[in-house]
Amino acid sequence: MINTLMGMPPAASQHAFQIDQMIEFCHWFMLILFVGWFAFYCYLLWRFRASKNPKASYYGAEGTVFKHLEFTVVLVEAVLLLGFALPLWFQRTSGFPDEKSALQVHLVAQAFGWNYHYPGADGVFGKKSMNLVSQTNPIGLDSSDPHAKDDIISQGEMAVPIGQAVVLNITSKDVIHNFAVPEFRTAKDAIPGTRIPIWFVGTREGEYTVICGQLCGKGHASMKSVVKVLSAEDFKTWQADLKTANTAAEPKAIAKQ
Repeated sequence: MINTLMGMPPAASQHAFQIDQMIEFCHWFMLILFVGWFAFYCYLLWRFRASKNPKASYYGAEGTVFKHLEFTVVLVEAVLLLGFALPLWFQRTSGFPDEKSALQVHLVAQAFGWNYHYPGADGVFGKKSMNLVSQTNPIGLDSSDPHAKDDIISQGEMAVPIGQAVVLNITSKDVIHNFAVPEFRTAKDAIPGTRIPIWFVGTREGEYTVICGQLCGKGHASMKSVVKVLSAEDFKTWQADLKTANTAAEPKAIAKQ
C-alpha cells in the first residue's frame, strides 16, 4: 500500500515482489520511527517547558528506557540488513539461471542510446571490435567472423519472451551509463572496458521504458529505450523481422531509437 502511495510503478518482473516487500518494510519502519520520535519530541517540549523548568538541566533525560529504545532500533535495522537485504542480494548475484535455458543478450551503451546484440540460431555471439564501429555498425560487429553472420542488432529496442530468464551483459562505448527499468526493479551500471551481467524474468506483457540512471552528459535525459515483454510467438516474429532486415556483411540497426 505504502509503495503505491509513494508512486512506485507496477512490478513486471519475477524478483520485483521481493524488492517491493523489502521497500515496503523499510517505509513502514521509517514511518513508525518518525511517528515515535516525533511524539517523543513533542513530549519533551511539553515535559520540560520553560514555565515548569525555569532552570536549565545540564544532565538531560535519565534512565534506561531511552537506551533500550536505541538498541531496539539498531537491532531492527540489523535484522533488515542481514535478514532481508543481504540474502536478496546474494540470491540475485549468485543465482544466475542456466546459460542454455536463458536468453542471452549483450547491451552496449553509448551517448546517448542503447544497442542490443542477440546471437543468431547458432547461439554464439560474433566478435566485436571498436575499430569497426560505424553508423551502420554501432557495436563494431566483425562480419568476417562466421558466428556473426546470423547475429541481430537493434538500437533503442529490446524484446524478451514472457516467463523466460534473460541474462543481459552490459558494457559501454564511452562513459559510465546505467541501465534501469523501474518496472523490473532492475538497474546496473554500464562501464567501459567491463561486461557486467544482470538477469530478470519478465512477467507482464507490455512495453517498458529504459532510462539511464547515471548523469552522462547533455543528452542524459533523452537517453531512453524500450523493453518489450512479448509472448513466445510474438517474440519469434520480432526476431524474424530483425533477421530479415539484417545483412550478414553490414549489420544494421533497424529498430527506432
